[in-house]
Amino acid sequence: MELKYRRIVLKLSGEALAGEKKFGLDYTVIGKICESIKKCVDVGVQVGIVVGGGNFIRGRMSGSLDRTRADHMGMLATAINALALSDMLESMGVETRVQTAITMRQVAEPYIRNKAVCHLEKGRVVIFGCGTGNPFFSTDTAAALRGVEIEAEILMKATLVDGVYDKDPNQFSDAKRYDTLTFNQVLNDNLAVMDMSAATMCNENNLPMLVFDLHRPDNILDAVLGKPVGTVITVE
Repeated sequence: MELKYRRIVLKLSGEALAGEKKFGLDYTVIGKICESIKKCVDVGVQVGIVVGGGNFIRGRMSGSLDRTRADHMGMLATAINALALSDMLESMGVETRVQTAITMRQVAEPYIRNKAVCHLEKGRVVIFGCGTGNPFFSTDTAAALRGVEIEAEILMKATLVDGVYDKDPNQFSDAKRYDTLTFNQVLNDNLAVMDMSAATMCNENNLPMLVFDLHRPDNILDAVLGKPVGTVITVE
């Protein structure tokens, strides 16, 4: 089977793992996502995953909490999600490794770039937790950083819509969906698809991004096979 992408980083939001509950973990939803990831692994794709923690806490929306402490709490939430994904994938026969940017050796490996690449080359799914390990940086930025570090061919960002629009399609019936964009367009037009740090990092390091709809998890497999899915963002 011919693959368009052989090494990917998949960015999953914490909210995506909560399903309709909007909080915590929905294992039915997680199972469907992991089934699609397994299909990618089975055809030879090397998969890294960066997961958010918004199904438990979001640092920038934490009310009266100190922002730095709130962000640290959010990083710990991503570790919970990473372990949940790991457990589900392992139950399907997919070998995984969880690596975290905050050291917690009893439950995960510390993030080491060369070790992560070694795991990927051995067919293991590597799940990156705790963002960048630093406050004030989103998990979008962490996904871009890990993608650049492990030399992924594309960063795939799962969302709740089928691509990037010029305005919110849930509010405006005339919203226009883009098939392709450049990072300069995203930055100049302030399109709400990722934070500016992530877009700049992808742009400066020539890491393309695919924004796709997670409601159909097999979009991941379709994308690695080269089928038209979502919106592709590239360097100009």
